[in-house]
Amino acid sequence: MGKASPNLLARQFDADHPNQKWVTDVTEFKVAGEKLYLSPVLDLFSGEIVAYQTDTRPRYALVGSMLEQALEGLPGTAKPMLHSDQGWHYQYPDYRERLEKAGLKQSMSRKGNCLDNATMESFFGTLKSEYFYRERFDSVAQLKAGLDEYIRYYNHDRIKMKLGGLSPVAYRAKSAMA
Repeated sequence: MGKASPNLLARQFDADHPNQKWVTDVTEFKVAGEKLYLSPVLDLFSGEIVAYQTDTRPRYALVGSMLEQALEGLPGTAKPMLHSDQGWHYQYPDYRERLEKAGLKQSMSRKGNCLDNATMESFFGTLKSEYFYRERFDSVAQLKAGLDEYIRYYNHDRIKMKLGGLSPVAYRAKSAMA
């Protein structure tokens, strides 16, 4: 389908400023006999989810729409590295061309090594343990609405000790004033 990019991130999960290093992946939820896929982008500076998309199928549009949403929110001069696994979405020619056109460097985990994208995997674990596993859902639409609420909470209200007791959005805002 495509080719893998080198692992430029190399497990260096820290960032000195916003929009320097982003990570992404796709996770699956099963509800009422149906599936919902979530494709977010997380900024390693603050842990903020800068963009996300959901879909009932893991088609290219899921990742392509997420990428467009992330790029729309970028300040003009920012060119983050975007790290993912070696999934087909990220090797797809349209995805790679869009990254190149936007001036973003692509980084990919080594084959079969989930630890290379540990921060994104950690977010999925937090999301599922704090929200998904604690609720009952009658439909994919109900789950999707709840994911929207949770991601808003995660970005704006959920504090992290490694951010000095601030939420990801508050931490980013504070760094902009410094």
